Amino acid sequence: MFDIGFWELIVIAILGLIVLGPERLPGALRALQRTVRRVREFSSNVQNELKHELRIKELHEHLQQAEQLDMDKLPPELQRSVAELKAAAQQVQRPYAAKQDDASVTKKDDSDKHE
Repeated sequence: MFDIGFWELIVIAILGLIVLGPERLPGALRALQRTVRRVREFSSNVQNELKHELRIKELHEHLQQAEQLDMDKLPPELQRSVAELKAAAQQVQRPYAAKQDDASVTKKDDSDKHE
């Protein structure tokens, strides 16, 4: 990534030791390490989100193609995409269905208590 050699690192370490002193240098290095780790995690998260969004866009385009064509005459790639979309839609609906079932059970229990 950076083209830093051994001697450049030695010069940076000596300058850090002179500027920060031996007491604060380890803490500064730890803070730098945490910052670098957070930047890497952030960039990794952004990359993953972009890949996810691109995949969703691709699936959406396949669905549009499937709507334009006859559903029985779809190529295998489009059939897989439609199946993935259906599975994703079911996964999204499951938590809401479970919450609605819990809410109806809770309401029923509350009405039983009042009787």
